[in-house]
Amino acid sequence: MSLIPKKGTVYVVDDDEAVRDSLQWLLEGKDFRVRCFESAEAFLSRYDAREVACLIADIRMGGMTGMELQDRLVERQSPLPIVFITGHGDVPMAVESMKKGALDFIQKPFKEDQLVALVERMLEHAREAFTTHQQAASRDALLSKLTGRESQVLERIVAGRLNKQIADDLGISIKTVEAHRANIMEKLGANTVADLLKIALGQTPAKA
Repeated sequence: MSLIPKKGTVYVVDDDEAVRDSLQWLLEGKDFRVRCFESAEAFLSRYDAREVACLIADIRMGGMTGMELQDRLVERQSPLPIVFITGHGDVPMAVESMKKGALDFIQKPFKEDQLVALVERMLEHAREAFTTHQQAASRDALLSKLTGRESQVLERIVAGRLNKQIADDLGISIKTVEAHRANIMEKLGANTVADLLKIALGQTPAKA
């Protein structure tokens, strides 16, 4: 049994069994984990948003089309990168899908090396999007610890206001601002004002 980690998950959604089989054979041969679905509906019922993955979908399918599937994923705020498989007459639709955020489209019959390079790029994009998504969730969880007043103080610290100005803005004493500031630093795990700004702006502070 191979202990080499898989490069990532590729979801394939196509109502043509021959296309699904050929994509699965090709991509598994390149050490990708592949999960195939015969319809957009089947995919949506099984899709796990916590997985680093990408999606290859036929733009024209019976039932829900690839474009409608994309709309559903956009509604869910899914970070999943999408590439559409298109036939000769589908290019205008594919261009429209890219305006909505699809990463690319590939025309049938596709070249093997072109597809593999595209999947590599999509999974790299997925890893970045997943990290950003996780960081945003962690940041939101941290910021949710703050009281309403602490959030107001933090907002002004980020805007570059001094303690005296914050006190004037909020009609409180400088000592109270300092106390709020200390609480904010403690709750957010910030050692310096620079750390505080990074957390508030959605960046990751460097580890000491």
